[in-house]
Amino acid sequence: MTEPADHEPDPADRVAPKARIEITRRGLLGLAGAGAAGIVVGGAAGAGIATAIAGAAASAADRSYDFYGEHQAGITTPVQDRLHFASFDLAEGATRADLESLLADWTAAAASLTRGEEIGETGAVGGSPYAPPEDTGEALGLGPAGLTLTFGFGPSLFVDADGVDRFGLASRKPAALEPLPRFAGDALIPASSGGDLCIQACSDDPQVAVHAIRNLSRIAFGRAALRWSQLGFGRTSSTSVTQQTPRNLFGFKDGTANLKAEEHDAVVDNVWVSADAGPSWMVGGSYLVARRIRMIIESWDRVQLNEQETLVGRTKGDGGPLSGGGEFAAPDFAALRPDGTPKIDAAAHVRLAHPDVNGGIRLLRRGYNFVDGNDSLGRLDAGLFFLSFQNDPERFVTVQRSLARDGLNEYLRHVGSAVFAIPPGIRPGQSIGDGLLN
Repeated sequence: MTEPADHEPDPADRVAPKARIEITRRGLLGLAGAGAAGIVVGGAAGAGIATAIAGAAASAADRSYDFYGEHQAGITTPVQDRLHFASFDLAEGATRADLESLLADWTAAAASLTRGEEIGETGAVGGSPYAPPEDTGEALGLGPAGLTLTFGFGPSLFVDADGVDRFGLASRKPAALEPLPRFAGDALIPASSGGDLCIQACSDDPQVAVHAIRNLSRIAFGRAALRWSQLGFGRTSSTSVTQQTPRNLFGFKDGTANLKAEEHDAVVDNVWVSADAGPSWMVGGSYLVARRIRMIIESWDRVQLNEQETLVGRTKGDGGPLSGGGEFAAPDFAALRPDGTPKIDAAAHVRLAHPDVNGGIRLLRRGYNFVDGNDSLGRLDAGLFFLSFQNDPERFVTVQRSLARDGLNEYLRHVGSAVFAIPPGIRPGQSIGDGLLN
């Protein structure tokens, strides 16, 4: 089988020579102060520590994932620490030719950005001083930093809210690609939901992710415009057994039982669209669900620890299920306390989200924490930007309906929602829109 784009390429192919030189110079200058302090405190030992830190920083900056491959990168790729997610609407009056050219331009730019290169022929500083630069320049010297760019198509691209087939694509719409139904407790903001197109930019450097979305938005000018976007930090899931389980803003480990890239058969069964599910242009692709979930932090912070653990169904310290065992122990939903009540409450999150309660359904999650300042009442506008990949959005719907009984809902508000078809990966010379448009 062809190695998918979500697997890391040979280190020798990661970064263009120019980018590597810039990264090394920046890393050395940025760590000079720390190195000097180390020398004063510990002499040669301090210098050795500083060298090791500089080497680790340069390695992280150099990390890259090939944009081309069997599947789009940014799905089973080990989850990076930072996110900039963007949803776009095609401009009023845009044509199918505009859509085709936009996707081709985005493809070319994405291939360069994920290699840590400037976009365009002259980049940020090589063009005429009397013309705007082709690249905005804020990522100069930062390297690829593990950047992945994942593109998707929303239901409205095929048939808009008025039932109009703007681009002659209605017949190519996947049957599974429908706007998500309204769930109990939804308080959705229309301006922060939906969209014709999406780009998920993940990186270990926040400026690299922002730079990617900024430049792709700039390329879209006149053909598409941002509908909404979301910054994320501190991943709330892991997609590889090599990663530790992170914590969400409630302080609990999140995504302990998440689907991992190393579980090949499970990924095939749960994530990638199969040939018998179609349409043909989606085979090897997936479906992305995005949900902006506001956490009522101030109320949660007043809840007693034992009640927090009861609501989640896990210990807050090591993340083990309340039925016993460490973090990765299988929850025993039949286990009882001496008084005859379940050790894992009937309304506990871990019970209601578990595959055993949802017909064996597993989702591949790539969520992120967010804090977007505060609201008019002085409360943190903070929470979870939930992202999941599955081979049919109905799988997410099933799990979300199960979670209607979740005791955590008292502290959560779902304020944004979207679903996108994620086409498969492509080869060099192809555009991300070729399968759909040709």
